[in-house]
Order: sequence, then structure tokens, then C-alpha cells
Amino acid sequence: MTTRNTEDPSTLRATLFLDHTSPEVHDFVADALPAGATTPTAQAVALYYAVRDSVRYEVYDADLSRTGLRASTVARTRVGMCLHKSVLYAAGLRSLGVPARLVLADVRNHLASDRLIQLLGGDVFHMHCYASVFLDGRWVKATPVFNKALCRLYRLTPLEFDGTADSLHHSFGPDGRRHMEFLRHHGEFNDLPYERVLADLRAAHPRLLSTDGSGFAEGSLVREAEPPGAG
Repeated sequence: MTTRNTEDPSTLRATLFLDHTSPEVHDFVADALPAGATTPTAQAVALYYAVRDSVRYEVYDADLSRTGLRASTVARTRVGMCLHKSVLYAAGLRSLGVPARLVLADVRNHLASDRLIQLLGGDVFHMHCYASVFLDGRWVKATPVFNKALCRLYRLTPLEFDGTADSLHHSFGPDGRRHMEFLRHHGEFNDLPYERVLADLRAAHPRLLSTDGSGFAEGSLVREAEPPGAG
């Protein structure tokens, strides 16, 4: 965690993708916050769990259009992959006056089924997205991506976040197996760098793209999960 100057208004601004002034994002945030969440940290934590568990994580059928990746759309549809969920989280934070950015990285051993690994072309997932949040004078990392139910199916421990320490990746599962490793950091962004992300995904994972290239192939991570205790 590093301390930085937050005078840059772009960390709070509404953007094309982080459209936090929309009624959809406003309503999502209002529903997410309990009455007792009055501090920025308490609000960031409550919003983290709302995005993590009330927005279903799914790579298959992910809408990669500009409209599909807007926070307002994700707040309405309640489904998406890391890009969608982190965009919604960052937008929600900004709506509360909490500075936030998007972070992009390539990772190995991303939560995936055997079929998804085949479509990815290996065990490296490009353009994994999470958030950087400014709380109590520090930037901390938060990954409100893999919902609790899906983690249970894939035998991972859900990522927790308390607003003080980085919540980055599942280094090891409860069975002791390594599940995620960060390979390349692309940087932090005030808005989703759409063209860069799409170009990288098309180059790295062409088999995962749908026929028209507007999203990912059809499927279901839930249906493709191993039964608990298998393997």
C-alpha cells in the first residue's frame, strides 16, 4: 500500500464507464449500504460485499460492448466478470466521494473450469481487473469479483476486505493448492481503457470470443464446476 496525493479530480469524476451519476448506480449503492455505514471505510467495505456477492460472476456470455461494460448496466443486470464488477465497484465508490481507480493485470490460475482453460488457450487470463481505493490516507487494492457461492463450487476461500489491507488474489485454496499468481501489471486507470482491453483480449483469447466478437462464448461456470470434493 502506498500513500499518494488525491488532489486529482479524475479519481472522483463520472466517466463513460464509471457513470456513477446514473440512477442505476445510485440505487445499487443505496441498497448496499447499511444504516451504520457512515465512514468511508465502512461504506467501501459494505459496497465491496454487495458487488462481490449480489452481482453474479460469469465469464461466459459476458457483454464486452461499451454499453455492457458501463457501471449502470452492471448495476441493472447484476452479472459480469472481473471487468464489469470492478467497474461497478469503482463507480459506486466515486459516488460516495471515495477516490477509486481500475487496475489491470495478467494472472495465472484464474478461477476457471477445464473448458474455460481450453478456450483461454492456457492458464493465463489477460486483463484481470480489480480496484484501487483511497481510504485513510492510503491506496488499498480490492477485488470484489468472485462471489461466495462460486468460490464454494471451485473450492476457493472467498476474498475478504476490511478497508485496511489489500484484497488481491487467492494465493492458495483451502486444500493448499495454489490458485492465482500475478504475472504482469498493466497499470491503474481513471476509466476503463476500452480499446486496449478489447485488443488484448482478442489477441490473447481468440477462442473465447463469441462469433461476432461482441462478448465471450456461451457457457456456465456453475455447470462446469467440479462437484465438491471431486479431484
